[in-house]
Amino acid sequence: MHIAITGNIGAGKTTLAKMLADHYGWEVLFEAVEGNPYLKSFYEDMPRWSFNLQIYFLNSRFEQVQKIRKMHYKTVVQDRTIYEDAFIFARNLHDSGLMSDQDYDSYFLLFQTITNAVPPPDLTIYLQADVPKLVSQIKKRGRDFEMNMNQSYLENLNVLYEDFAQHYDHGKIVTINVNDLDYAANEADFQKIISILNPEFGYK
Repeated sequence: MHIAITGNIGAGKTTLAKMLADHYGWEVLFEAVEGNPYLKSFYEDMPRWSFNLQIYFLNSRFEQVQKIRKMHYKTVVQDRTIYEDAFIFARNLHDSGLMSDQDYDSYFLLFQTITNAVPPPDLTIYLQADVPKLVSQIKKRGRDFEMNMNQSYLENLNVLYEDFAQHYDHGKIVTINVNDLDYAANEADFQKIISILNPEFGYK
């Protein structure tokens, strides 16, 4: 199976992906953040680097999906989906005037070509979180380039995430509100998530 975890910046996707992989014995593929040559520059000058960053993520996600297809005999959990790149992040950059019409159109055509060639996840887990939770998590992990992130940027992304989850038509999606959960530090909170997911895999 191909399991994907989706959610805004700071929602806890990477942490949950690690924990689910350990719990269920899955393989895990993480988002290309460490070593990403555009992230720091992007947060310093979004209009200049928005197209470059989105192309980098799109290519990285495409490579991951190809890898997952070759691992068909295993269950793999993926940190973030290829659909978020287009329907949330690139769309937000374009709607906010941070990506030109020309760049957005070129990006979206490439996205459509790629997604026509690869299957969607078997199950998508959406981690739903309000902005205060996201900000707290972002500060806790302490990445320098995220420290001055505009809260309105996160708010805009959250609006798009809600729309994405409500209209998602690429397979099964399970929404988990994580505002009051700290599954990294609290085993009981993690078990709440497991109790939600177990039925999806035929477990009691």
